[in-house]
Amino acid sequence: MATDTSKYKLNRTTRCFELKIHNDPVPSIYSPTIHAKKKPSHLTINPVKFYQHLGLSLIQKIPQPAANFDLYFLAYDSPNALSHKAHWSDRQGILELTHNYGTENDPDYTTNNGNSDPGKGFGHICISVDNIQAACQRIEDAGYTFQKKLSDGKMRSIAFALDPDNYWVEILSNNDVEDTKDIKETDPSTYRLNHTMIRVKDHTKSLQFYQDMLGMSLLRTKESSSSGFNLYFLGYVPGANNDVNTAMLEGVLELTWNYGTEKDEDFKYHDGNSEPQGFGHIAITVDDLDAACQRFEEKGVRWKKRLTDGRMKNVAFVLDPDGYWVEVVQNQVLSV
Repeated sequence: MATDTSKYKLNRTTRCFELKIHNDPVPSIYSPTIHAKKKPSHLTINPVKFYQHLGLSLIQKIPQPAANFDLYFLAYDSPNALSHKAHWSDRQGILELTHNYGTENDPDYTTNNGNSDPGKGFGHICISVDNIQAACQRIEDAGYTFQKKLSDGKMRSIAFALDPDNYWVEILSNNDVEDTKDIKETDPSTYRLNHTMIRVKDHTKSLQFYQDMLGMSLLRTKESSSSGFNLYFLGYVPGANNDVNTAMLEGVLELTWNYGTEKDEDFKYHDGNSEPQGFGHIAITVDDLDAACQRFEEKGVRWKKRLTDGRMKNVAFVLDPDGYWVEVVQNQVLSV
């Protein structure tokens, strides 16, 4: 029994959301009216529709009525997509939305977007686009709001849109922003669900975990010493070195390390699963689930859930150095 980490995939990112509608958010059933230049109300828009506006498709819905939640898997699936028509377990770059029943009836329910205390930890997901000025204008014209517009601040090459639950969605350009400033059209079928960003306390421990334990490669490092932080981009790209153009990829993990946090014994990031809840976990798919879990055991991983725990015998969860959950499931295309 053996496992090959080069066959692993950073399959998806999971988070909770508030579904303020009374029917199934499939586009053929629910088509909300959004007024341009006006912020949409949570009562008239839902996160699934927001991400469909960004070009993602609902590729899988998994109802779990006995457990009082539903899962929605969204991904880029056009003929231009990197994983067009692939099985969900054989993809990178899926967004998994978790709807816990009853949140739509609670006027006080809010989700933790991970960017303010006491819930700071998870940062954002990132969509890479063809023509960033046109893409941002299209988002704004649909009535959605921004945490940061292209014109805000010093960084004029990225923007952050807000989804209906106030999670941040970075908008990143695949092309030089100077080359696209006069282009008025954008094609969402060319977009990529590029990366997930989480903050880490100790970059050395986190890099060792994701590289040695999970088998990822360090694709790119961005040092911002004047601002006091570094960014590390990792993923499953066989043969990659630390100088990869990551903008056109899917399934990338961005680790943000703020200098000095590793020296504070009491410092801790929020894992998203304790209150206040929001971010859930990332998930990797593996070639042989039993063998992968045996390898993790031999390497001394911290477990949240072993395969043998509970009723779900086809899923495991390991913990990274900051306590973020990493789901481990079988790539069904590679099933033995």
